[in-house]
Amino acid sequence: MSGFFCDIIPPMSSVEVLRQTEIAIAGLSDRDRKKLFRKFSHGADEGIEKRDGVMGGTACVRKTRIPVWVLHQARQLGMSEADLLKSYPGLTAEDLVNAWDYAALNTEEIESQIQLNERDD
Repeated sequence: MSGFFCDIIPPMSSVEVLRQTEIAIAGLSDRDRKKLFRKFSHGADEGIEKRDGVMGGTACVRKTRIPVWVLHQARQLGMSEADLLKSYPGLTAEDLVNAWDYAALNTEEIESQIQLNERDD
């Protein structure tokens, strides 16, 4: 294989790639490391659940009836995380992170639910 990067960077074995990856991860801040692991684990769905008969089966923050789309829309309209936590005392900062992650990975679903809610029927 030839190309600019292939000529400069010698190929590494999978063992070497893993070792270099571990070194890179160890160099991250705790916050960035948690974010990375959350992204590559089941993190986007963690703390978010869909239940038949609860809010029409829409994605809600775990053990609540608070739909992710409601939080996402409030954020789009300029509501701060602090205001959301005051408005929904049962929520935690972690719940909001889970909601933002879910919304980012399920944009079509969330936008569709917002549009359905805004329709004049």
